[in-house]
Parts: sequence; structure tokens; C-alpha cells
Amino acid sequence: MRNPLPPVPATLLDLEVAGQLRRGVPTARLVAAPDSDPNNDDVEPLEIEGVRITGKAGDVQTVPGDGPRWVAGLGGGEPKEYRKTGAALVRAVNAALAEDVEHGGKAFRAVQLELPEEASGEHVTELALGLLLGGYRYKVTGTDPSPSVRTVRLVGDDPALPSLVERASALAAATALTRDLANTPSNVKTPAWLADTAARVAGPRVEVTVRDEKWLAAEGFGGVLAVGGGSARPPRLIEMAYKPSGASSHLLLVGKGITFDTGGLSIKPADGMHLMRTDMAGGAAVIAAIRGIAALGLPVRVTALIPCAENHVSGSSYRPGDIVRHYGGKTTEVGNTDAEGRMVLADALVYGIKRFTPDYVVDAATLTGAMKVSLGLRTGGLFASDSALAAAVISAGERVGEAWWRMPLVEDYAENVRGEFGDVRQTPGGPGGITAALFLREFTSGLPWAHLDIAGPARSEKNYDEVVPGATGFAARTLVELAASLA
Repeated sequence: MRNPLPPVPATLLDLEVAGQLRRGVPTARLVAAPDSDPNNDDVEPLEIEGVRITGKAGDVQTVPGDGPRWVAGLGGGEPKEYRKTGAALVRAVNAALAEDVEHGGKAFRAVQLELPEEASGEHVTELALGLLLGGYRYKVTGTDPSPSVRTVRLVGDDPALPSLVERASALAAATALTRDLANTPSNVKTPAWLADTAARVAGPRVEVTVRDEKWLAAEGFGGVLAVGGGSARPPRLIEMAYKPSGASSHLLLVGKGITFDTGGLSIKPADGMHLMRTDMAGGAAVIAAIRGIAALGLPVRVTALIPCAENHVSGSSYRPGDIVRHYGGKTTEVGNTDAEGRMVLADALVYGIKRFTPDYVVDAATLTGAMKVSLGLRTGGLFASDSALAAAVISAGERVGEAWWRMPLVEDYAENVRGEFGDVRQTPGGPGGITAALFLREFTSGLPWAHLDIAGPARSEKNYDEVVPGATGFAARTLVELAASLA
């Protein structure tokens, strides 16, 4: 029987580099807006073969005649506009390919694109990310998927082009793998499936160890066991290690791996619960990031921990009012079983710090709805105990097209985290995103630590830039680039 699930990892299109255009291959042309302000509607647009071209970033027009088949606008020429244009162009090419096939035409599978002379390395990287990710699709179907372009040939004479394309391809692959894992439906994506898949896709330079529920119980991972206790599908802890020779520093990554979140006994409303298949997007980003870091051969040691559990409803579910003992002995008063992410992260943070003694700690999680309210759906929330690490995360995100905003760890709310019947409260009063971060800080042993709350940008309902509906893959590229900066 044919397996209707898309492959993991997804196969992205090939980016090739060539020195000149080739005859007979469909061509696309990039043009800048005819004014420094691409939003100025009073400027007369360009006209090519009778087609009016605005030149705005992402505006792609089909042109008749013997010249280029597509003309794509670059706007004012900012690097991020190249990414938007690359994504829009590949979508237009795929639409044209599907239309050609539907009408009995000859299917083309390659397109060539001449790079503007003024395109820098940053421009090429952003364009490549858009081309590679803009056509990403995840669909569980029993029929053949729509055809898509297989190869985009970048034409230019910059000797750095091959290395730029190689690096952009590794970054795009990390984003795509994060999307693959987060999009997989939860009737397939059990904690065991996620662990097995992480081991399968990790690559030859990453060591993977999967810890089962018996090991978790013997070691005292009370948070993971409490959250996973309501499900017939037992929890797992995924350990991934990349140890290059000569590494200058050691980065610990921890990602929330809740493979489905009902909210537990504090059950969520039905509206929107189907989206909780992506509640392990932070864990997916961590899995994809360490794979990408190893693929690039970066000289920094990385340990990745992904505590995996399904937060379900049953007679064995943990309850509000419970007191849970975490790995290391600290106890938490449970106030709301839907605040499960911080419970599993607490165990993994303490274990990772005690077991591996890292120099830096970064966790990623779809943790709080409060961050969606604070920052919307396109910016990640960043909390950090160390300003240098916070600046490194923000700078890394800027270089790879992911936006972060540093949020305050307001000490006035820290006392709220102190427990009455246990050491700490799971859901202390105060602003939800901040108090959740303050809770996690209790488990970081004073190390340089950053908490990435990606509840907003981890999912999308529409296309924008290189993002498509579903899981966005947010944070994976930032983590890869952060590792590069630490190296």
C-alpha cells in the first residue's frame, strides 16, 4: 500500500550555479522598482513586451515573447526583499508548470535566473532562501502531488556563489525539516516516532541516544513523566550530540517536544486544538539545527535535548494542585496542566547542565499565548540572562531573516515564582510570557541562558515572504547561525 505521508526530510529543489545563460531553458529576470520607494504608486511602472511591471518586491509577471518568461520585482533592493522575491518567483514558476501540464504542454523542470551585478553575498543568500523555501509543500494525499520545478540555475560570475548557495541550502534544509516534523499529524507523530525520526535524519556526525519511560522514571524526570502520564503513548527524551575536534565552546539546546497538547485536565477549547500538532515546533527546530550545524561542520560542540510527551486526558493525567519533583530534586506546584511545556523543559535544562556542563544554554518552545498577544505572529520573543547572548541571538536572526524582540525578565515578578507548598509555582501571577521565563530561569544554574518563545511565528495561516501555511520552521536558522557566531 502506498504511504500517503510526505517524506521526512522533504526534498527541496536544487540550486545550481552557472556562468552564463543556456538556450532553451525558461528564464526569469529580476528588476528593481523604478523609484527608491517601492510603495510609491505614482511612479510609472516599467513595460516589457506590453506587460506593466511595478518592480515591487514579490510582484512576478509572466511576459510573452522570446525573452524572459517571468519578470520579478526586487523593490528597493534590500536583502529581505530578495528573499520575498525568490519565494514569489518559485510559486509563480510552479503555478505555470502545473498549468502547462494540465493543458498537455511539455513539462519543464529547470529555470535559470541571471543575478544582478549589484547583488552581494547577503542578497544571494536571501534570494536562495526564498527560492528554496517558497515552494515548500506538506500534504497528506493518496494522489500524485502537483508538479514542481526541480532546478533553479543562478547565473553569475562571483566566485563565492557556490559557497553561498551551499550555506543557504543548509539553512533552508534546517527550516524545511522543522516544518516537516511540526506538520506531521499527531496520529503518526508519537514521542517514539519523533525520537526514531530524529535518530534517522540526524546525519553521520551527530550521535543520538533515545531515553524511554523506564529510564526517565529511574532518573527522576518528574516533569516529563507527569505531562506524559495521561497518554497511552509514553514519553521519551532525545539526546543528540555533535562533538567536532577543536571546538571552542559548548552550546546546549533544549526544545519543547509536546507531540500533541490537549491541555490535559485543564483542557483547551476545541477551536484551535487541531493546531497543537505543532506544539513540538521548538523541539523540531532544535533537531533540525543540530543536524544543520553538523552538516556545515561548524567548530562548536552542541548538545541537543528534546523532552517528548503527549499531554492527554485520562485517569492517569496529572492534576492541578499536584506537586511534581523534577530531575535534580526541585519541586513544582502545578496550577494548570496546560502549562506543560515548562514542566518538561525544567527537567531537560537541569539534566543538560549537570550532565554536560555547557558554556551557553538556549531553549526554544511554543510556550505561551501571551507572546502572540505581545509580539504578534511574525516575531519571536527572546528572554535572556546574559546581554551578550541576547545580542548574539538577535544578530543571528537578522542575518538569516528571522526577527526577535528581547523581552524583560522583570525581577518584581520573580517572587511570584516562589512556591508555598513546593519550591516553585508552575503558573505564578503576572504577565504570562515573563513569568514563564522566570520559572525556567530557576532551572538554569546561573549560566548564560536564552529562552526563545516562538508561540506566535511557529505557525502561519497564509503565505508571506518564504513562509507557507502550516508550520513555518521558525528558529531553526537562527540556532544554526548562532552556533556559527559562537564558533
